[in-house]
Amino acid sequence: MEVQESGPEEPRSKYLLSSHTTWPRTSLIITLLLSVWSAQGLEMSTGKVPFLEALNGSTVILPCTYASCIGIKNLYFNWQYNDNGTMQKVCESVIPLDGMDPHPVSIFRERVDFIGTGDHNNISILLWNITFEDEGQYTCFGRNPKEKGKNHSAIFTLVVVDELRVVDNTLTIIIASAVGGAIALLMTFMLVKNFILFVLFKIEEKKKIECLVQSSSADETNNVSGSKTSKPTTPKKK
Repeated sequence: MEVQESGPEEPRSKYLLSSHTTWPRTSLIITLLLSVWSAQGLEMSTGKVPFLEALNGSTVILPCTYASCIGIKNLYFNWQYNDNGTMQKVCESVIPLDGMDPHPVSIFRERVDFIGTGDHNNISILLWNITFEDEGQYTCFGRNPKEKGKNHSAIFTLVVVDELRVVDNTLTIIIASAVGGAIALLMTFMLVKNFILFVLFKIEEKKKIECLVQSSSADETNNVSGSKTSKPTTPKKK
């Protein structure tokens, strides 16, 4: 019976083990690189509160800013209005480099002004004398060629009303009054406490002073009486 040696199988197992351990590391590196790249990409923002309720006939600002850690070059941007599913272009332009203003800005809608500045990465627009037809969603769109044509956008919603709603502040007033009353009560308590401690301190200090005065008076009295009793008598002459 022949015995087969297992020597040739050993390098193969080592190769398989090495390939299995190398692949997860490669995947992890690729994932980290992609995450870093995406973190450095262009970001469009319409503010912390991306909606506004405005009065019919008023003038409003639709805010939008951009940011990019890798910088921009020929950044293309536009504003679009969602008209029942149909996107209508409001304005568009190109920003050559960081800190530069877009020029020219093409505007395709009435009662719209571009008020952005390149110094603050601001591409906001102004709508004046708004009507109910201006109500809806506006999309601020941007594309940075440095990201190989990747698109970014942010949405701002405008609501137009006949009159602004009156907010019921009853609960807010009650809470504020309760908190203010509690603070006033606490301050009054602290003032009374400090006043009482001050009075007690003064009384104690006065008692100590009176005690010292009495002690010093007693010592002087004792010294005087002692001097009188210890006065030597002169002997009588014979």
